[in-house]
Amino acid sequence: MLRVLRILIALGVIAAAVGWYVTAPVLRDTAALENLSGDKTKGETIFWASGCASCHMAPGAKGADQLVLAGGLALPTQFGTFYAPNISSDPEQGIGGWSIATFAHALQDGVTPEGEHEYPAMPYVAYAKMEPQDLVDLKAFIDSLPASATPNKEHELGFPFNIRRSLGVWKLFAGNTDYVLTGDMSPEVTRGRYVAEALAHCGECHTPRNELGGLKRSAWLGGAMIDDGKSKVPNITSGKLDWSDGDIFTYLTTGATPEFDFAGGAMAHVVENMGHLPESDVKAIVAYLKAVPAVN
Repeated sequence: MLRVLRILIALGVIAAAVGWYVTAPVLRDTAALENLSGDKTKGETIFWASGCASCHMAPGAKGADQLVLAGGLALPTQFGTFYAPNISSDPEQGIGGWSIATFAHALQDGVTPEGEHEYPAMPYVAYAKMEPQDLVDLKAFIDSLPASATPNKEHELGFPFNIRRSLGVWKLFAGNTDYVLTGDMSPEVTRGRYVAEALAHCGECHTPRNELGGLKRSAWLGGAMIDDGKSKVPNITSGKLDWSDGDIFTYLTTGATPEFDFAGGAMAHVVENMGHLPESDVKAIVAYLKAVPAVN
């Protein structure tokens, strides 16, 4: 009996060690980033395309205050409430003191400066596809914005979701960073895919999720439920959305629908962000949406 107990303990220790190793954060090689110079003018376009202000400005901020990225926005989910952090240029409370490598690990690997997993409320699964130069340009633009010394709020999460190490398991099963739309594509659709999937992370809201909170890629952009369980984010594939190219373009740039309604809620911020993009990028998003397989 004692021998069996020892074997069980040994197996338990081995399993724990393997689990600890498998769930460890994985960091990409950032050596190539060190040789790139950031262009804050180009970074501004990446900033708006990526929707940074929508989550990281102070709740209720208007006008120029939207560029003070003090954080604090509450993001309620089925797993608990997350609070967007301060990503202003402040070197203490914000990210002003981060190196480009630290920025890349946070934005694309989902790993904090302390070496812990980040919660996927920050869409690093999408940002993982961001081109290196765009990443460097984005950091240059954020560093040029006003600093805020507002401290970050702690997330309100219960057990076991408050154990960050468990996110290593989530990344293994739900953290697919590959492009969804593949195959032969025109240059316009390819650009639209990059803006929509890598930067604007449209799938984060418009795609249903599985039990682990991962995106159901087989129903990409097929609509989802908001976490209150009552409101729906619409299906924006051709299986449901029958708008013309012009209708979609008008909606993305003005918020006006063909039914004489206007975008509201979080989508109003998206429309505002799209207004900062080149017309060619918005048209590329339209072409991409038309190319995404229909979800009925």
